[in-house]
Amino acid sequence: MRNWKNSKAGAAIMAGLLTISLTACGGASVESAHASGVSETAVAAQEASSASGKNQSTTSGKNQSTTSNNSVVTALSTTSANGVLDTTDLFTDRDLEQTADLTGAKTIQVASGQDVNITEEGVYVLSGTATDVTVRVDADSAAKVQLVLDGLSITNSDAPAIYVVSADKVFVTTAQGSTNELSVTGQFVADGDTNTDAVIFSRDDLVLNGLGTLKITSTDNGVSSHDDLKVTGGTYSITCDADALEANESVLVADGDITVSSGKDGIHAENDEDNTTGSVYIAGGTLTIKAAGDGIQATTIAQVDDGTISIEAVEGIEGTYVQINGGSIDVTATDDGINGSNKSTSLTPTIEITGGNLTVSMGSGDTDALDVNGNLYVSGGTVSITAQSPFDYDGTGELTGGTVYVNGEEVTTLQNSMMGGPGGGMMGGHGGMGGMAPQDMGDAAGGMGGFDRQRG
Repeated sequence: MRNWKNSKAGAAIMAGLLTISLTACGGASVESAHASGVSETAVAAQEASSASGKNQSTTSGKNQSTTSNNSVVTALSTTSANGVLDTTDLFTDRDLEQTADLTGAKTIQVASGQDVNITEEGVYVLSGTATDVTVRVDADSAAKVQLVLDGLSITNSDAPAIYVVSADKVFVTTAQGSTNELSVTGQFVADGDTNTDAVIFSRDDLVLNGLGTLKITSTDNGVSSHDDLKVTGGTYSITCDADALEANESVLVADGDITVSSGKDGIHAENDEDNTTGSVYIAGGTLTIKAAGDGIQATTIAQVDDGTISIEAVEGIEGTYVQINGGSIDVTATDDGINGSNKSTSLTPTIEITGGNLTVSMGSGDTDALDVNGNLYVSGGTVSITAQSPFDYDGTGELTGGTVYVNGEEVTTLQNSMMGGPGGGMMGGHGGMGGMAPQDMGDAAGGMGGFDRQRG
């Protein structure tokens, strides 16, 4: 369990519910999602293709040593002290290593119609082109398994290309200079009680890293983890009909070049059975997200400390507590730009900006740039807003530092659009009483003194 740190708006964190689970839990073994009759390759029985004690090369005879992303290590060590999340131990040294130690690694050439079963801890180098193949990891709950993708192409009709049934943690590492493609073209078939609905589907902790490229195409989700999902390096292109990167516990991005075209959310962290978990943390990397839903959605905390983020979505970033401490963030949205909503019972909805460069451009109509069911705090950074309704908050709005521009003009207060901000009238952000949406009129019918509109 990991404690949430107190921030400037520490009162937003309710006593007794201040933990985020970042521990792994092993899953029980289940049967393959492929139909019976498809042969399987027992990887544990395969020979290592290199001599004992020597490192294998997966890139033109060059040795791949374990190389850490030093820029990420430096960034994490200087993370803003204002952070509401305790980021001290979010990433291990191995998480941040972008190449694998190939000593004793096993090499596997995939073949169509033959699943690959990995049952033991170790490093496995995967290559080749095949259809209807699942690389299935079903190892001990304490096992760490590393899959090195070196020119791997898998196209399936109804099952994940990579399926983690059980392990402590699985690393999916793209080899330097390699291009890899994983896709599912039809409707996913459940594996017993497990709804395997992603091209890379894991019941345990999952880390994406490396120095190569991975392209993912899905009729449902792109990458899904029942625990923590981390991205620490590599280049990714994800095109999917549902969420691109999703996890029950947390999605953590330290680095990488991630491009997403999503039919739902770009990044999504949610546990249907526990609304006190489900966080998103971004410490670096380049993220380009186009989403039909939210660009980034967290049930509890969405925290950005660094990185370059571009979002085109219905809502840009949503969470109960949204905190921006650094980075360059450009949001174009058609509903809310940044939304602090009532998604978790463990936090009071809050938007807090302490640093970075945030640009929010809103479409016309009933839209809000910074919309929160609680408190809005700006103490640093540069915020540039283009919108009819720049600020909509139900609690306190404080501007104590930084620079804020609204429609090209610097402002010195966070004037609440709900109570007569830019746009004029008592409901300036919604075009006056005559322009109120039906749900607003219903809330207002009881008298303006009792107005308390709940937003998505």
